[in-house]
Amino acid sequence: MKTDSIFYRLFKERGEVFFELIERPVQEAQDYNFASYEVKQTAFRIDGFFQPLQEDTTKPLYFTEVQFRYDANVYAGLFAEIFIYLNQNNPGQDWRGIIIFATRGFEPKNLLPYQELLESRKVTRIYLDELPSRRFRSLNMEIVRLVICDRAVALEVGREVLEQTDEVEDETERLDLLNLITTVLSYKFSDLSREAMEQMFGLDELRQTRFAREMREEGREEGREEGREEGREEGREEAKIQLIPILLELGLSIDRIAASLSLSVEQVQQAIADREEN
Repeated sequence: MKTDSIFYRLFKERGEVFFELIERPVQEAQDYNFASYEVKQTAFRIDGFFQPLQEDTTKPLYFTEVQFRYDANVYAGLFAEIFIYLNQNNPGQDWRGIIIFATRGFEPKNLLPYQELLESRKVTRIYLDELPSRRFRSLNMEIVRLVICDRAVALEVGREVLEQTDEVEDETERLDLLNLITTVLSYKFSDLSREAMEQMFGLDELRQTRFAREMREEGREEGREEGREEGREEGREEAKIQLIPILLELGLSIDRIAASLSLSVEQVQQAIADREEN
């Protein structure tokens, strides 16, 4: 799954994330619907579009683009989409263009044709790797941090986000959050089984999410409930073995890994040796 696709899902399921990113009150998300928009009779498609739910000329339209790779034409494409939309729909309210880059290096090099727009209040550029740490204090922004951080940091951030999710009182919202978070974690740790993810994050409720159900439907879930106890035990053992290379990446010693996973030092050493052979 592409990282920009995860962001568009974030915006659709938790519009508050977008408004926190652009430093607007999160309550404004209640007044908007997020969707993609196909511009009629053209090859353009607006991937991220926040439109007010009610006709209210005081609330701007938000056109957003998320870039996790270099694209020299990203500004040309975005502004073309915006002005074609304005021409076709003639809206009564103001508009804003929001471009979210993973890093400044993904921004086009030739800015001259768009300079006046980029420097106007119409356009906001966000570089995720330059956001100050104080911006990552809410649950929404912690989920953003989970999406953009590297794998080693994701272990710690994932646990923090899940702890915050436990505090959400509304059951439906909490399960929606778990579905979203487990999707991000499965993207970050695509080489791990469900059992390994449960072992890593202590996420018993993972069994209730769409992610777990999809794994069951595709026949990828190990240690099935209907299996024998021996099979379940083997699944748990394999889950621990899968965690060893990740814990090594985090700088843990063999002794500490063994203690953390309730394995012997010999088992950890053998797993490392088997991995190096493969």
